[in-house]
Amino acid sequence: MGNRVSCAFTASPGISRKIWDGMEVEVIRSSRKTISLEIIPGGGLRVRAPYRMTQRQIVAFVEEKRDWIEKHRKIAAERQARKEQAERLTPEELRALADQALKVLPSRAAFFALMVGVDYGRITIRNQRTRWGSCSSKGNLNFNCLLMLAPPEIQDYVVVHELCHRKEMNHSARFWAEVGKVLPDYREREKWLKNNGPILMARMGM
Repeated sequence: MGNRVSCAFTASPGISRKIWDGMEVEVIRSSRKTISLEIIPGGGLRVRAPYRMTQRQIVAFVEEKRDWIEKHRKIAAERQARKEQAERLTPEELRALADQALKVLPSRAAFFALMVGVDYGRITIRNQRTRWGSCSSKGNLNFNCLLMLAPPEIQDYVVVHELCHRKEMNHSARFWAEVGKVLPDYREREKWLKNNGPILMARMGM
C-alpha cells in the first residue's frame, strides 16, 4: 500500500469520507466503545470509531493495521472476481433447485426443531439475492433455494439458525448459545457461508 500517508478526517459527528493512500475511507462515529475496520464493496475501508477518539488516534490505528487492510482488500478483490465469473442459473435450473429444496429442507427443519425444542409454521422456498433464510414473528420459515448449491452441513446451519430465532428473535449472545447447543461448530459453518455465499448468490443473476 506504499509509504506512510498523512490523512485528516472530518471531526464532525456522523459519517465522513476521505482518501487515504489512494483508498476511499468512510469513518462512522458513534457512542460505541471500540474501533473496528471493515472492507466495503469496491475495496474501500469503513472505520467505526467512538466519538471520543481523536483524528490522530484514528489515523494511527489505520496505519497500524496496514497489513491487515492490504490482506483483506486482496481477499475482497478475489471474491469479487469469483462473483463476476459465477455462471448464472437459468429459470429452469432455479425451479429445479426450488423443487429440491422443498423435498430436503422441511425434513431437516422437522428434525432440528425437536433438538432446538421449538415448533414453527409454514415453510416457504424463495429465490433471494440477499438472504439465506428468515423466521417471522408468527414462526413461519423462509429458505433460499440456492441453499441446494451449498454442502448439507451448511443447509443444516441455516435451518438451525432460523429455528433458534423461535427462541430469540435477535442475534444476541443468548441466540448464539442456542445455535451452539445444536451445532457446536457453527462458527466454521458461518464462516463458509460468509466466504462462499456471495458467489452462490451471484449465480442468481440480475
